[in-house]
Amino acid sequence: MSNKPENTEESTAVLKAGKPQKTVTREYAEALIIALILALLIRTFVVQAFKIPTGSMKPTLLVGDHLLVSKFSYSFHIPNEIPFTSIQLFPDYHFFSKVPERGDIVVFKFPLEPDKDYIKRVIGLPGETIQVIRQKVYINDKFLKEPYAHHTQSPSSLAANNRDDMPPLRIPEGHIFVMGDNRENSSDSRVWGVLDLKNLRGKAQWIYWSWDSKDTGLRTERLGTSVYR
Repeated sequence: MSNKPENTEESTAVLKAGKPQKTVTREYAEALIIALILALLIRTFVVQAFKIPTGSMKPTLLVGDHLLVSKFSYSFHIPNEIPFTSIQLFPDYHFFSKVPERGDIVVFKFPLEPDKDYIKRVIGLPGETIQVIRQKVYINDKFLKEPYAHHTQSPSSLAANNRDDMPPLRIPEGHIFVMGDNRENSSDSRVWGVLDLKNLRGKAQWIYWSWDSKDTGLRTERLGTSVYR
């Protein structure tokens, strides 16, 4: 019996010859597919990026702000859309639902056009009665302090769509009342009604990029900041 060590290189060559080897192209393709799957999972269940297109949340959020939105803050949502489109394959199903807190900034499907995403602040919660008197908000007959509210015009009895004055409204269970911080320049629950919690996409958290296309360009002071600063 020989004690001569086996030729490792020859053994490896024999093993490789017995099965087809992956090409560099195939390895790159597999890595790309895995990366895309992970990206879709993260986008669906963890975090998603959104861009602010209008000034309805000024000065809290500015046009050109890019946000990271937590997708699991309020519920677990079964994916039902074709990726990177708004085409639904079946109705929305949510599990472990949680009601947002007052003051949360939320991204949601606009009830009148579900293919569009809106962003507003939660003002009224399920079961509460909300009223607006001369631009001041009252919850269950108590004045609500709103340091984030921004007014560009004085109260007017001629303002349309409940902008400055809104009669008492009881918010149904499973719904919330949302408003933009830029009160005279926001289409929100004062105009189109309460928001069904099933329309929520997530909670806005951080500004990761901010670009002013009309003036200064990159807003470096906003990068990496919380929307609740």
